[in-house]
Amino acid sequence: MPVTHVEKDLDNLTITITAEFAAPVERVWQVYADPRQLEKWWGPEGYPATVTTHEFRPGGRVDYAMTGPDGATYPGWWRIDEVDEPHRFVYTDGFSDADGKPIEDKMVNTTTTELTSTADGTRVTSVSRYGSAADLQQVLEMGVEEGATSAINQIDALVAA
Repeated sequence: MPVTHVEKDLDNLTITITAEFAAPVERVWQVYADPRQLEKWWGPEGYPATVTTHEFRPGGRVDYAMTGPDGATYPGWWRIDEVDEPHRFVYTDGFSDADGKPIEDKMVNTTTTELTSTADGTRVTSVSRYGSAADLQQVLEMGVEEGATSAINQIDALVAA
């Protein structure tokens, strides 16, 4: 399985997820930078995403909605803060309302994702920092650890194809 470690740090309001892939950094970068590839794994298994906006550059936006097995949608957004292709990007992530409008004060986090070369491929480390303990606790209760692990584990098949 690609996800090798998940660390919840309630004192620092962070969740760190580490995953390893048997593919070069440039290939793994594409699963974030290409909206059609992002759609294939962004969301837990069974909750595919539809990306409607994908401006993968500083100041850009990514708008998406995951669709559950029951047809319910779960819209969200990213604001791209930094990009250092193909090694690092930082984005602010949050939920959107039913019309796709960002909800700026509901469990927003800033995630730093770093891709590093290893002897066997690529290590991806994503650190998500929340604005409050209440927000972090709420996403943990919603199952963010399990959902993110399920989503990230889908990348393996994508980069192998």
